[in-house]
Amino acid sequence: MGTTGTYQARQFDLSGLKGISDQTLEMHFKLYEGYVKETNNLTERINEFVKDGKVDQEELPAYSELTRRLGFEYNGMVLHEYYFDNLIKGGGTGDPDRTSQFVRAAEGSFGSYEIWKADFVGIGKMRGVGWAICYQNPANGRLSNHWITLHETGNVAGFMPILVMDVWEHAFLLDYKPAERPKYIEAFFSNIAWGELERRLKGQQPQIAQKSA
Repeated sequence: MGTTGTYQARQFDLSGLKGISDQTLEMHFKLYEGYVKETNNLTERINEFVKDGKVDQEELPAYSELTRRLGFEYNGMVLHEYYFDNLIKGGGTGDPDRTSQFVRAAEGSFGSYEIWKADFVGIGKMRGVGWAICYQNPANGRLSNHWITLHETGNVAGFMPILVMDVWEHAFLLDYKPAERPKYIEAFFSNIAWGELERRLKGQQPQIAQKSA
């Protein structure tokens, strides 16, 4: 990423979601804002190392640690924005319109929407903390579901995130017990902004945290 400018946390109006409390959202937004703040902090510190056009050998250990950490913080910022953007108040019945582009893409990639959903939900139920993400391969339009650990580990290079579900415990622990993750996943599906997924399938990139000079 570039080393100039700072990112400003975005605001999301999601109060009143089904099965995901405003208290959980408030905590989640603060966590997201922390990722934005730390992305800016790490970028500034890295910039100090490279401002003279080189990284000295004795600086390399500290520089390396900051750079590796930036991948975690930066992806934490971006994935939360995908997650909040694919939620909407009054999301509907939990499933998209049968004639939607997403359903057609799921059918073309998995045989049916139901098989796609079973695979995505199954990934979301996996033990451990991370993300369940449905990606689209821009080369052929096919969808595939993946488990992403620690924000930056497991993302598929060049693939477009279409549906992003946070399954770190902070996303649901105030509303559900740790063993009740399936209930959270059900609530997540009842709030999906399917129109946002349609835009992503058409290659329209979401708005990322504003960067100022």
